[in-house]
Amino acid sequence: MPATTIHVAVYGAAGRMGQAILRAASAEPRLRVSAALVRAGSELAGRALRDVHGAAAPDLDFTDALDPDTPVDVLVDFSGAHAFDAALALALERRAAFVSGTTGLVDAQRDALERAAARIPLMWASNFSLGIALLMRLARDAAHALPSWDCEIVEMHHRRKLDAPSGTALSLGEAVAEGRGVAFAERAVHGRSGRTGERPEGEIGFHALRGGDVVGEHTLVFAGPGERLELAHRATDRDVFARGVVAAACWIARQAPGAYPIDRILGGVGAV
Repeated sequence: MPATTIHVAVYGAAGRMGQAILRAASAEPRLRVSAALVRAGSELAGRALRDVHGAAAPDLDFTDALDPDTPVDVLVDFSGAHAFDAALALALERRAAFVSGTTGLVDAQRDALERAAARIPLMWASNFSLGIALLMRLARDAAHALPSWDCEIVEMHHRRKLDAPSGTALSLGEAVAEGRGVAFAERAVHGRSGRTGERPEGEIGFHALRGGDVVGEHTLVFAGPGERLELAHRATDRDVFARGVVAAACWIARQAPGAYPIDRILGGVGAV
């Protein structure tokens, strides 16, 4: 391995995103997967990655504990809110950069992220698609440029998704609120039913659709007098998120401690 190799441990390696990240990271020459961490009792614990992903996978086993001698430059977390605290604690213990896409975090966990940023470089995002990263930026800019236009956010996901609206939709709404300099919690409205009356100015509306096997679709609608602007992103392959995670891991491994938004890697994907 070259001296610039970045060692990555994947926390939550048994999940769909964890598996996709393992495949993408294994194909990236700058990265070396040093650990694939699963929960205690997982049926994958102790199995070789090559049994699951073929001969191109790293020559190591899934494990429920990180060996103290295993090198880790970046810890990638796609576990769940219930396991997030342990993942962040492990990154802090190893002084590793932290990349997380775990959603459903409570305020205490977000506060813990903020404190951790003083010690390690970290990046949290509800969606690691590079297209979504750009959409976040465009949402902020459009909201700032069109402050009086009505804004609605529509998202659709597969029928098995458990939460609504999606974490990505909420992040887009927060970007709109940031662009307008308003408090997100005071402007968000989730769905409408019955005799709701005239739409108040400044609302940020959310609408969630569920069905089939849709990977993820998000549309921002800015509606003004006599015209409408729509910004949309559609993901057809879950691997787009994994590729964004790999780009984030390569980028953040070289950064000083701090919390970095995902759009910092735009325009620099592939740069060393």
